[in-house]
Amino acid sequence: MARYITRRLLLIFPTLIGIITLNFFIVQLAPGGPVDQMIATLTGEDGGAATRVAGAGAPQTAGTEMTQYAGAQGLDPALIKAIEAQFGFDKPIHERYFMMLRDYLALDLGNSYYQNRPVLDLITERLPVSISLGLWSMLLVYAISIPLGIRKAIRDGTRFDAWTSGVIFVGYAVPSFLFAIFLIVLLAGGSYFDLFPLKGLTSTNWQELSVVGKVADYFWHLALPVAALTIGGFATLTMLTKNSFLDEISKQYVLTARAKGINQKRVLYGHVFRNAMLIVIAGFPAALIGVLFTGALLIEVIFSLDGLGLLGFEAVLRRDYPIMFGTLFCFTFLGLVLTLVGDITYTLVDPRIDFETREA
Repeated sequence: MARYITRRLLLIFPTLIGIITLNFFIVQLAPGGPVDQMIATLTGEDGGAATRVAGAGAPQTAGTEMTQYAGAQGLDPALIKAIEAQFGFDKPIHERYFMMLRDYLALDLGNSYYQNRPVLDLITERLPVSISLGLWSMLLVYAISIPLGIRKAIRDGTRFDAWTSGVIFVGYAVPSFLFAIFLIVLLAGGSYFDLFPLKGLTSTNWQELSVVGKVADYFWHLALPVAALTIGGFATLTMLTKNSFLDEISKQYVLTARAKGINQKRVLYGHVFRNAMLIVIAGFPAALIGVLFTGALLIEVIFSLDGLGLLGFEAVLRRDYPIMFGTLFCFTFLGLVLTLVGDITYTLVDPRIDFETREA
């Protein structure tokens, strides 16, 4: 196992370089970059988010001189060169690429184009919000879905299975942000009750509270966003767990064990559990990264929580490349590490799995 972990750790760096390289050249060659946006702002032609995503159009002319930036007609070429130098686009693309790799090797993710702050500071500042949302919602989802899925598999076809399937259908069909709006209207002063706060991760007087008060205030603010993410996310995992257990329960070794008189609890948790849970564990890294980066985006907006999802989304709209690549670097690294953790968890659930025999 030690050799396998070492191989996986050594593969993390080239994988990061490959992903960063691919995204760098795709994004850098796409129209509508920060220079285009600055020119559009100066000329009063900023078309908003749709223009930023779609790009600024085809190259146009400024007088008799050609320019690669749309909307630059009439602007002094010296001003355009100054804007390029401001964003580092006065250098060729290969030079910008190798400068970025050099900085990343020193763990320098650069400075934001528009916020004039180090990207690492911005990520560190937003990380507690995303970790709070992702960690607690995933723990609740797994704590609810796995026991419920096992229970549904054992009682397949019963009344319990039927009415819980109805609840799961609602959770699967309705997005998390709609649950969030419903909870706000019902419990956060929208129309009925005013029991929970609607903004931020902590209260303004958090530093003045006792230790118990700080913990209570923290979970008080997290209650609604985590509840919305949990309600919207438990359905898929529940059905995955149920189907995994149903598939294992019908296999010959389970029937043989029951025929020999082994009680159901021992069969279920001694044999079926470790086999059925492998597919559930396999999806954990992707699920956690999805919640951290994309799944909580609308939840962060609705509850005014400044997390990494919102930071990355704003960076994409504004083409703030340092933040885009910095968050991509962090999430890719986290995803690779979590995948390795998932493989190690495989061996804890089922010691028969031996990754040492796998080829690198």
